[in-house]
Amino acid sequence: MYKDIVYPADRAEFYRTLYNEVKLYTADSEDFISRLSNASAVLKIAFPKANWAGFYLEKDGKLVLGPFQGRPAVTVIEKGKGVCGAAWERGEAIVVEEVSCFEGHIACDCNTHSEIVLPIYRGEKFVGVLDMDSVEPAYFTEFDREGLKQILDLINK
Repeated sequence: MYKDIVYPADRAEFYRTLYNEVKLYTADSEDFISRLSNASAVLKIAFPKANWAGFYLEKDGKLVLGPFQGRPAVTVIEKGKGVCGAAWERGEAIVVEEVSCFEGHIACDCNTHSEIVLPIYRGEKFVGVLDMDSVEPAYFTEFDREGLKQILDLINK
């Protein structure tokens, strides 16, 4: 049963707490989709100004909507399109302070201002992206890029 967690304001302590929460709700599952499902729920709760937290998975050369928390979203994204497709094409995490300034941004929720996307690899194989959106400009930082990478390493076993 889920219990409400108070996440610390200190970012290092926040990510230690978040890591433990994600581990708690993903460690007992051998199924990748199940781990992504619970991880998206924990991430949405941990980031109070996030309006979307979820995953797109590579299928047949495209990103296909996977487990998420938030409003309905675009179901298929081409490589190189939007922030998710750009992160895939570049092979690196992207932090966007204001999505309206990102050329080619794919708008799913007009309330979104900032976004962070991290590619997910299994060995050398690209498998998808973690995508998080926020209603607040510049909500995600480089510190989040590093902290969320550790979360991905945990669930991508």
